[in-house]
Amino acid sequence: MVLSEQRAYFYKGGRLAGVSPVSTGMPGHRTPTGNFRISEKKYSHRSNLYGHYVSRTGYVLRSNVDVRRHRRPPGAVFRGASMDFMMRINGPITMHAGRVPGYPASHGCIRLPWHMAKIFYQNATVGTRVTVVH
Repeated sequence: MVLSEQRAYFYKGGRLAGVSPVSTGMPGHRTPTGNFRISEKKYSHRSNLYGHYVSRTGYVLRSNVDVRRHRRPPGAVFRGASMDFMMRINGPITMHAGRVPGYPASHGCIRLPWHMAKIFYQNATVGTRVTVVH
């Protein structure tokens, strides 16, 4: 993972097997650098910090909330942001499918386009090394 390029490089058997655009942490939510290992994988995951407050019938009452900063409106429930093909690399930091606008826009996670997240997920196992550099 090269933050300055907003690109992920996937190696298999020491050979480059794939390259994908990514979106990493925006200002104030940096993606940590270093050597990590995938510690958990989950096909269909939802954030427990970021998402939307919705009515009991599913109507969005407030979008793009951080449950630590935004109060829940009366009668609302929290629906976490979708994080399909989640691969945890460092505490709350994960690689997952998401919007990739071409610049850092996440809360620290590494977002991949849906089709590339699926490929990475299918080919990486728990224990796979992930290196993040500037």
